[in-house]
Amino acid sequence: LEHIGRALDQNEFVLYYQPKVNMRTGTVIGAEALIRWQHPQRGLLLPGVFLPVIEDHVISVAVGEWVIATALAQMREWNAAGLNITVSVNVGARQLLQPDFVQRLSALLAACPQVQAQQLELEILETSALEDLAQVSKLMHACRALGVGFALDDFGTGYSSLTYLRRLPAELLKIDQSFVRAMLEDPDDLAIVKGVVGLAQAFHRRVLAEGVETVAHGAVLLPLGCELAQGYGIARPMPAHDIPRWMDTWRPDAAWVT
Repeated sequence: LEHIGRALDQNEFVLYYQPKVNMRTGTVIGAEALIRWQHPQRGLLLPGVFLPVIEDHVISVAVGEWVIATALAQMREWNAAGLNITVSVNVGARQLLQPDFVQRLSALLAACPQVQAQQLELEILETSALEDLAQVSKLMHACRALGVGFALDDFGTGYSSLTYLRRLPAELLKIDQSFVRAMLEDPDDLAIVKGVVGLAQAFHRRVLAEGVETVAHGAVLLPLGCELAQGYGIARPMPAHDIPRWMDTWRPDAAWVT
């Protein structure tokens, strides 16, 4: 915890961005901001190494706020260069349930007036939203009033109740990558993917598949009605300066657009 606090003070954290696309049209619909630790001795560390350590600690709130502020600053830079895309950031339950979360989010947005609130999307885990459904719903509505959108991350790994879908104003459901990766071999995982797509359609939500690693994954998802995706088969997370060049050159596979 001490090392992580020092890393935050000394600007050792960086954000990588993983594009999100429409597989059928080829449109880049946004990017997910993913934290990395540029450790002075151990090199670039993935979040699985350090985020679990701070999950239940107050420092997670400071790290989460740094992520939002840094993503907004990056969007401001991209906007100035003529690149306007939505960026999503992950928000943990502890950060979201802070009494002043909406006020602090509003202040961060006000500090970047060149970025429209609609360009920011907050991703919350299905399981963390269930901790206090009424409070999370109230917070989400308050953030929506600012113009900020929401996605439910890792959908399908929790309870996925219909009440939960009805009460939480999230525009996007993200199908957990574990189901997407395994659906080509496992009929049960394919059934879960079909079920989540059906729920999204029934509740008039957009749906995005995580973990699209091959052309075959996309070829199965598209006939089901899931056109939005992210994953290694599209692009790995990359530094911010690589995004414009990647957008200029990326094209969807021919199997997806025919």
